[in-house]
Amino acid sequence: MVTMFIRHRVADYTAWRKVYDGFAPIQKRLGVIAQAVYQTVDDPHDITVTHEFATAQAAQAFAHSPELHQAMASSGVEGEPTVWFTQRS
Repeated sequence: MVTMFIRHRVADYTAWRKVYDGFAPIQKRLGVIAQAVYQTVDDPHDITVTHEFATAQAAQAFAHSPELHQAMASSGVEGEPTVWFTQRS
């Protein structure tokens, strides 16, 4: 199992969440097994999202998918996200 973390700022959490929730069918099609969304306690515009995948290859393919980048652009993500991948040890 590989977990992809994405941390970024959003202009408007409610608008971002609407796009994110609507993206769920595409997530599944692109190999996302599970996901979660977190907001920092003191800044609701600072978001960390996790996506779990069966393989590192599936995680990388999702990270580079045009669909993901289009959704992020249309949802109000500000600046470049920080992305990293982990696996349980």
